[in-house]
Order: sequence, then C-alpha cells, then structure tokens
Amino acid sequence: MSEDRFRVLAPQEVRRGRVPLPPAFAVKALTGDTEGRFSLLEVTLARDIPRHTHHVADECIYVLDGELGVDFADRSLTVTPGMFVLLPHGVPHALRAVSVPPPRLLQISSPGGWECYLEDLFEAGPSVLTDGVLDPVKINPIAARYDIRYEESA
Repeated sequence: MSEDRFRVLAPQEVRRGRVPLPPAFAVKALTGDTEGRFSLLEVTLARDIPRHTHHVADECIYVLDGELGVDFADRSLTVTPGMFVLLPHGVPHALRAVSVPPPRLLQISSPGGWECYLEDLFEAGPSVLTDGVLDPVKINPIAARYDIRYEESA
C-alpha cells in the first residue's frame, strides 16, 4: 500500500541505507522509498566530481547555497542558489565547487540508485583515490554496475 511509504524527516534527519554515508551526502529518499523511481539527496559538494556519463539515469540538481560549476557536453556554467539543472542521461558532465564554503544542493537521480552507488563507493574507501583525488580508473569498475562511466585520461 502506498501510504506505507509515507515519510517525514526532521531537519538534519537522513534515511539510513546499507552503508553509513558521510554527512556531505544526506539521503532524504532512498530508492526503495520511491519504488525505484528516484533517489533524493542533500549534498555538500566538497570534492569535485570528474567528467562522467550516466547511461540510464537523469540527474537533477537544485542549488540551495553557494556556487556550483557544471561542465555539460562542451559548455561550462556557474549555477547559483535557486537555479536548477537537468543533466540528461547519455551526456558527459562534471561538477565542481566554485564557492567557499562549497555548494549545497538537492540532487535527484531518476531512476533511483544513486545512494546505492555512493554506498559502494564509500565502502571501497581510499582504494578509489589517487593522491587524495577521485581516480576514474579506480571508480569505473564500481560505477559500471550503475551504468555510469568516468572519462579516463589517455
């Protein structure tokens, strides 16, 4: 019954998944909460996200605070509070913090699964980093399970 999925979260409250995520990734709606339709997170983008492509999921971003750099296809823009960006599947994009403190945003992935990918990524720990930076070569085996591909340097 649909009303069994009704959720109300208090300020700062998060939905807990299989693996605890850092506070920068506050899950508000798990994929299971929405019967797979989407996942919703409040994210503080403290680390730049390298150029990648979602082959299935559309990604929606609404900036709450700060400034977010978005590189989409062949263009770059700065997204400020109150702005919304739809990143359709199949188009390469990257995200970066333009402001200090880093931007805070709502991130919706449809269909859902984004929080599951993050759980797998954080479960892998520092093995996905090279010199403290996300390494596409190391991330791609995990990302592939979610139809995501990060561009690797030649």
